[in-house]
Amino acid sequence: MKTLSQHLKARFGQRVQKISLIAQSTCPNRDGTITRGGCTFCNNYAFFPNELLKQPIAKQLTDGIARYKERGKANKFLAYFQAYTSTHGDLDALLAMFQQAMAHPDVVGLCLGTRPDCLPEPLLQWLSDKQQRGYEIWLELGVQTMHDQTLARVNRGHTSASTIEAMQRCRAYGLQTCVHMIAGLPGETVADVLSSWRRMRTLKPTGVKWHPLQVIKGTQLAKTYRQGNYQPWSEQTYIATIARVLQETDEHTVVHRLSASLNKNDWLLAPQWSLASRQVRHQIVSQLEARQ
Repeated sequence: MKTLSQHLKARFGQRVQKISLIAQSTCPNRDGTITRGGCTFCNNYAFFPNELLKQPIAKQLTDGIARYKERGKANKFLAYFQAYTSTHGDLDALLAMFQQAMAHPDVVGLCLGTRPDCLPEPLLQWLSDKQQRGYEIWLELGVQTMHDQTLARVNRGHTSASTIEAMQRCRAYGLQTCVHMIAGLPGETVADVLSSWRRMRTLKPTGVKWHPLQVIKGTQLAKTYRQGNYQPWSEQTYIATIARVLQETDEHTVVHRLSASLNKNDWLLAPQWSLASRQVRHQIVSQLEARQ
């Protein structure tokens, strides 16, 4: 295994930084395309600065690049359309927005946060063409779990069959996929997380992001938590579980993330230990080293 930063440095010979961009997009299980209400755990405002919502993509990108260059941290960048479902909406408008971001001379690639059921064929073809021209392309798929009962419980709006189909279609186009997986979803045990990952492994994702389920203010999960009907995982349970799944991760897989972070910590109700993401990562690595 290798981290995303290691993967990018090996390819480009230098550090490459992701710049988070917030498009005026929504989600198909929020706007009625599939359903309404969104995932029970989701509140995207906790993960990005609210002021970005009012800024055009070009300004978000140039400002973000300028900040990293000023600190001397990076000179090459990936445009990361992060919030909600960045591939949901009018395709021509979406492609124009993606092209605008990639036209910046310091941008070497594109990352799209999306869902398994929002990947129209023309989009996959367009992304494949860009990848063949040398751009770094990542489709970041919100899978969360491969258990249909859990997906229904959290109002995800898609099934594991949707994920399987999406992964097969992306692989047919040669596109890199980073699957987002959550440990600690309501009703799931450590065994459930392990079996979910074993199913996912058979689909050969290019990359993976892991994070604990966080109880965020303004969500249905927050109400459930306050009513005493959901208990987050302990830090040690999470660390031991992620160390275990990493032992069962193919060596070619790029690990993008092992924990989670918030834009403002006061959005978090629980678990408080998840705020110390660096410490969590360190302990996971320590467990892997102890197990050789």
